[in-house]
Amino acid sequence: MIRVLRAFGEFWYDFIVGDDWRVAVAVVVALAITYGVSTTSIPAWWVLPATVVIVLPLSLWREARVRRLRFRSGADGPATGR
Repeated sequence: MIRVLRAFGEFWYDFIVGDDWRVAVAVVVALAITYGVSTTSIPAWWVLPATVVIVLPLSLWREARVRRLRFRSGADGPATGR
């Protein structure tokens, strides 16, 4: 039973956090802000799309930078088929 619960927890951790924990934190913060804004008279629909517009390019830029550095060091070069 412990093994099943552990596998279940690992699945959800991997599903929610995935490759970048910063994106998961940003989503949680955006949901909290959405809730906070929804308790006021201000419409809250814009918080999550604004988060995506900000976080997605930053995440892609960070990943592209990491891959570019790996490629320059020769650690993750393209396959040439030779």
